[in-house]
Amino acid sequence: MRHIIDLSDLTEKEFADLYKLTTNIIDRPEGYTDACRGKVLGSLFYEPSTRTNLSFSTAMMRLGGSVVGFSDPGSSSTAKGETLKDTISMVSSYADLIVMRNPREGAAKAASMYSSVPVINAGDGGHLHPTQTLTDMVTILRLRGSADDMKIGLCGDLKYGRTVHSLLHFLERYHNVQVYLIAPEALKLPDYMIRFLNDHSMPYCEVNSIDEVLPELDVLYMTRIQRERFVTAQEYKNLEGSYQLTAEKMKRAKKDMLVLHPLPRVDEIAQDVDEDPRAVYFRQARFGMFGRMALLLTLSKLPFIRAGHQEIGAHGVRCSNHKCITKTEPYLPLEGTPGSRCPYCDAPLEMLL
Repeated sequence: MRHIIDLSDLTEKEFADLYKLTTNIIDRPEGYTDACRGKVLGSLFYEPSTRTNLSFSTAMMRLGGSVVGFSDPGSSSTAKGETLKDTISMVSSYADLIVMRNPREGAAKAASMYSSVPVINAGDGGHLHPTQTLTDMVTILRLRGSADDMKIGLCGDLKYGRTVHSLLHFLERYHNVQVYLIAPEALKLPDYMIRFLNDHSMPYCEVNSIDEVLPELDVLYMTRIQRERFVTAQEYKNLEGSYQLTAEKMKRAKKDMLVLHPLPRVDEIAQDVDEDPRAVYFRQARFGMFGRMALLLTLSKLPFIRAGHQEIGAHGVRCSNHKCITKTEPYLPLEGTPGSRCPYCDAPLEMLL
């Protein structure tokens, strides 16, 4: 059985097959209207979502399947104190696949440990968002032909932006990708992701504004300043509107540069950019639906299996990340040495006090 926690978990062949299926669905969607007839998707969204939630639901219905689940944890047994383990154990006895978004980092990994059906990570806090990366890669490959020999600018919230983290994880497998990290000081790429770039010899440059690098870019990946990731409203207010792409700035960009955005946007891309043919973020969202159709179809062919036995609790260490799923689900097995990475959220482990 295959879970999708990080798109980088797929082998090159698995991703190539997935992309080929996606392009086939894009070119001939009518051929897949009954491909998942009789299959049920369990959709568990513990955080607000428009695109990802609707995209997965639409993808399953276009394949002829059905969807059950919730988009508000307050309407589920979570509000009564039910653990993630019990929710997943229950839903995996009803559904053929599970897609889950959760504000706790590492939640998707934890869910996969107790599920008897494939679990798809639809975003776990500020950690990872693999199906957005699938969306991004389908867009780049479909419109550019390749991700090799590419200069890509990642702009905005790079600290909490799970879409950025997932995309960087996946771009590691391509040749000669130059990364430009465009962010204010407070929202720079976190240390564990900088270590990832260094460990994988991915060339990168940190800059303070779009203007510094715009003429060099083949792809500009914009992100919003995420209000929900800040502790106080004032922290958000101090950075709101700091980095904005306008039609005037686009005059300095390459004629074939692509502008991507995971959406939703606030004010980081001005409305006057929408008419520029290089602005492909709405096409990107549609490509994402087709990519999710291909993913659901692929995973739906896998058999049910019984979830394995898991040890309970931490063994001498704890995660240093206060947003880690282990903070609210203390039964999760956790072991390692201080300084090694958490198997759920990638943050450093520390001594259990």
